[in-house]
Amino acid sequence: MIMKFDSLTTAIADGKLESAVENVNLALKAGLNPQTIISDYLILGMEQIGQRFSEGKAYVPNLLMSGRAMKGCLEILRPLMIGEVSVSYGKVVIGTVKGDLHDIGKNLVATMFEGCGFEVINVGIDVSSDKFIEAVKENNADILCLSALLTTTMTYMEEVIKALDVAGLRQQVKVMIGGAPLSESFAKQIGADAYTSDANSAILKAKQLLGVA
Repeated sequence: MIMKFDSLTTAIADGKLESAVENVNLALKAGLNPQTIISDYLILGMEQIGQRFSEGKAYVPNLLMSGRAMKGCLEILRPLMIGEVSVSYGKVVIGTVKGDLHDIGKNLVATMFEGCGFEVINVGIDVSSDKFIEAVKENNADILCLSALLTTTMTYMEEVIKALDVAGLRQQVKVMIGGAPLSESFAKQIGADAYTSDANSAILKAKQLLGVA
């Protein structure tokens, strides 16, 4: 009989790195497959903290601590998965647009995406449309996430979307936008596929856009 490791899910949701790592090692000793540990326990923990956050029962530091615990576990599991086909919901390219140097919110969303089973390519801050296009092409991305925190930089998102059109990539990638000054109406105005206000809703919307919700 295979043991259940619900305490691992709890450790991720509570952001307890040492407990999470200890439970991952116990799960491996018990014979659990690394991919099973990720999909059945780790991702569930990230989804739980994301839900708490959306309900106002957890805050940004809690999300960051859960992300840290998740990364600590993945560092143990990834080397054991070489040669395995890892189940992924899709590839996400994420970055803060040109002229904007804010990255806390963007990194939080990136961590949540990674923790919830997406492959993430974080291209950083102050990213030009050319760099976004290059990353989408190179990685055959399913989703492009654009972040901005300033009203003076948010308008650049439209340039990125136009550049996707010119490059012939617009039909193959969903564009999601996020950041304090943005809105659903702005997303529609510039031709984005979705706007989300926080990390958890970004995950839910991404799954919906890719039909894996």
